[in-house]
Amino acid sequence: MHKTLGVLALTAALMGAAACNTTTEQKAAAGAVGGAVVAGPVGAVVGGAAGAVAGHVQTEASEKK
Repeated sequence: MHKTLGVLALTAALMGAAACNTTTEQKAAAGAVGGAVVAGPVGAVVGGAAGAVAGHVQTEASEKK
């Protein structure tokens, strides 16, 4: 139980740190590092993909303004 809560807290912290990056590449890299820390190689792939999607969506949203 404590390990699960710790992993969730770490994931939330890394997601917050990933939000500070400015480009899609930086978000993908931060997501990959965070995923690798939490879940190893598979987490790196999933985290990188999630960061890339988040960066792309944020870029599109800021261009529409």
